[in-house]
Amino acid sequence: MTDPAPARSVHEFAVLTIDGEAKSLADYEGKVLLIVNTASKCGFTSQYESLESLYGRYRDRGFEVLAFPANDFMGQEPGTNEEIREFCATNYTTTFPLFAKISVKGKRIHPLYDYLTRASGFPGAVSWNFNKFLVGPDGRVTARWGSPTDPLAKAVTSKIEALLPARS
Repeated sequence: MTDPAPARSVHEFAVLTIDGEAKSLADYEGKVLLIVNTASKCGFTSQYESLESLYGRYRDRGFEVLAFPANDFMGQEPGTNEEIREFCATNYTTTFPLFAKISVKGKRIHPLYDYLTRASGFPGAVSWNFNKFLVGPDGRVTARWGSPTDPLAKAVTSKIEALLPARS
């Protein structure tokens, strides 16, 4: 028996929404994505505000923020999916897609994050909460930033703008 061919884009993965519904990332084909592992009790948690601002700025041009809560770093995301959803809505009025809590490293790493950290062209383990992967309309990772880089930093917004269609 042969191993399946390795994934070539994020569009090949399925995930669960924060409400527990199956979601194919193929539904985001043609869109620019910022995939972020998040946590509610982290020093970078305020980046939820920047993520929401970024989403509001670009969503009408085909941009999506995809947030994946993870409890892999010092127990900084201890909540249930319901608690995480409520925290984000109450404290940051998030409207971008939130997904079910996953693992972004180690033996229980979610297949999407295994791809992002090993086969995407930007290898290396997720170092902490709020690592960011920028994905082009074709589903391939085009850039990556660590936790300290705010989502509204020029380094991020200039790359997003380069991938989005021009304003009409």
